[in-house]
This record gives sequence, C-alpha cells and structure tokens, in this order.
Amino acid sequence: MNSDSDNYCGQNRITTALLLAAGTGSRLFPLTQNSPKCLTLVNDKSILERLVTNLKKQGFKKLVIVTGHLKECIMDYLGEKSGDLCIEYIHSPLYKTTNNIYSLWMARNAIKEPFVLFESDLVLNSALLDDMVYPDRMAVALMQPWLDGTTVSLDKAKKVTKFQKGTTESYSDTRYKTVNIYSFSLPSWQAIVKRLNQHIDAGNVNCYYETVLSEMVDNKSLLFDSVSFDHKPWYEIDNMKDLAKAELLFPRKLVKSSKHESAVA
Repeated sequence: MNSDSDNYCGQNRITTALLLAAGTGSRLFPLTQNSPKCLTLVNDKSILERLVTNLKKQGFKKLVIVTGHLKECIMDYLGEKSGDLCIEYIHSPLYKTTNNIYSLWMARNAIKEPFVLFESDLVLNSALLDDMVYPDRMAVALMQPWLDGTTVSLDKAKKVTKFQKGTTESYSDTRYKTVNIYSFSLPSWQAIVKRLNQHIDAGNVNCYYETVLSEMVDNKSLLFDSVSFDHKPWYEIDNMKDLAKAELLFPRKLVKSSKHESAVA
C-alpha cells in the first residue's frame, strides 16, 4: 500500500493555480496608472510573465485569475491559453471597495480541485515551487528587520500554529513571514469557502483572507506544513523601493557573446 506522500508524488500533484490580481496597486503609482500591478516589469519581464513561466515549468495545467483594475490588459496579454496552461478569468466588479478576502471568495465556484494560491506582487525562482505543489502547505521565510506583514509561529514539526497580525510588538518566539503562497487540498478549500461565506454574508469584504486562515488554524480546522523560502530568490513588490530590490535579485539576462568576442575580452 502506498503512503499519502507516495500518492502526492504521483497523481495528487497540484496542477491548478489561482492568482489574485484585482487590486489597483496604488503604492506602485504611476507605474500602475495605465497597467495592472502584475504587468509591472521587473527588469525585462513582468511579474505575470515570470509567474506563468514558473507554472508551466512546474507542469500546471490551469490558471484562474481574479481580475479587477484594468482587467482588459491582463486578458489581452495572456489570452485563454499559454502553451499547455489554460487560463480562466473571474472579474471582481467591487475591486475598488473590497480586499483580497473578497477576491478569494469570488473564486469559490471556479475551483473544485486542489490548487496553489498566489498574490500578484511576487517574483520567485521556479525551484521554490518544488515543495509547494502538494496540498496544505504555506511558504514562509524567517522574519527579518526589513520585512513586514503577517507572520506565523511554527511548532517543532514545522507546522503552522498561529498567525500574528502585527510585527512591531516584542515577542520571544521565532516568527516567520508569510510569503503569500498557499496550497490547499479540496477538503481544506471546501471548509475555507464555508468560512468565507460567513464573512462575506456579514459584510466583512474589506479585510484580508488571512483572517479566515488564522481563525481556522486557531480552531485546528486547517493545518499547514510550512515550506521554507529562506536564503532563496523571492521578493514581494509593494512599492518602488521593493521593485528596485527585486531587480537586484532578478537581473537582466546578458546576451551571450560569441567565442571570438569572449576571447578578445
């Protein structure tokens, strides 16, 4: 009899991705005035192009994109297929007045299988996804002084035990920054949708989906294995300073010179 891990290495490898790309990217203005955030260039390639390339390298077959701000730009850029990757779009008409909890909720009817969730501001090396294509995992990196955002605590087995909203308070345990890449099994996604429905019905449309994940981790209805992104090339681009740092991590590829030119040099 095969173990669960053996099964994951075969037919249970995830091949569906969800990208939340509805936001206006106001902190990258004016770059996002006439172009959505995911089409921001990091040197010679956009965030979206880099993600699609990575997904295809990992064997993904389906990409669902929740759009909002300048949705036509994304649709014109990608179309409905990129190689073997089929692309579906969900438009969020309330993108100006809602947050990513609403974008995630918008995908509830489009995805009925395990998937990996991505934000539209991440650039990363494809190899980082090697351990993220199996269900119920969360990408994390050891908290550093220059990072901000949601953090989590891990137990000795590297499972996520708690989310923390702020990072300015003093704390004694080791904290890890969420990289905003999550994978979900179908049962986990079905449970998340139920909790999302409760929040949306209550009018909580302007908060982060981490609110739901945090509640479910607290009551142990959701369990994540952590995947370390420490000391590996990735960056979250929220503003112009982030973009400059990302361009240092992901430089332009130099055109290879001829043997003669190399010898002369």
